[in-house]
Amino acid sequence: MEMCNLEKRGKLFILTLTGEDEHRINPARIDAIRSALNQIRSDSTSLSGSVLITTAHGKFFSNGYDLSWAGSSPDKIRLMSSKLRELVADLISFPMPTVAAITGHACAAGLIFAFCHDYIVMRKDRGFLYMSETDIGLKIPAWFIAVISCKIGDAKVRRDVVLKAKKLTAEQALESGIIDAAFDTAAETAEGALELGEKLVKNGWNGQVYCENRKQLYREILDKLGVDETTDDVNNVAIATSKM
Repeated sequence: MEMCNLEKRGKLFILTLTGEDEHRINPARIDAIRSALNQIRSDSTSLSGSVLITTAHGKFFSNGYDLSWAGSSPDKIRLMSSKLRELVADLISFPMPTVAAITGHACAAGLIFAFCHDYIVMRKDRGFLYMSETDIGLKIPAWFIAVISCKIGDAKVRRDVVLKAKKLTAEQALESGIIDAAFDTAAETAEGALELGEKLVKNGWNGQVYCENRKQLYREILDKLGVDETTDDVNNVAIATSKM
């Protein structure tokens, strides 16, 4: 099953998550995304001045870790964590600006994936940002918190997202400065992402300089990625799976 596809339009690379499985994050999907990113990196003549846009088909941008796939296996849970941390490192070191076009729900690890893009645009009529861990009984690892801290500047909003598992609409996320723009429909969100991408392209930034500056900006995240705090408490994962 195809899990993502990659399209190039001039200086824009458009990566789209595909499939009918809520785009849950598992090793196969992460490998597919990383393969697409490596394909972009290999197109060295197009790197400077280019922009990556990530979006998804359907009602979910990503509904988080594929806990059903992991089941009660600590090894599978650790593998998902390791793979996602590798993907996050790829995005932070990616040699061009990145835009996440959220046209559906972005939850838990799926929200972390979205947050690892430089810019976020989101639709108003459907979808929310949601860290579900408190609701489903899972601990949030320190590197997730590092990402959240870098992306949610308002301490009260950050508290509510992490400790109350508050679901944020596009309007709330825009008001809190978490996203860069909100649009009425999925189609308008996709178009808005393309327009933002074209504006960024016009800057003609050097990709390597851009990524080095980004790595400095998000040094706190990179410093946390080397530590795997994935819980071995398989009972908690089983409970969380039953609540999905």
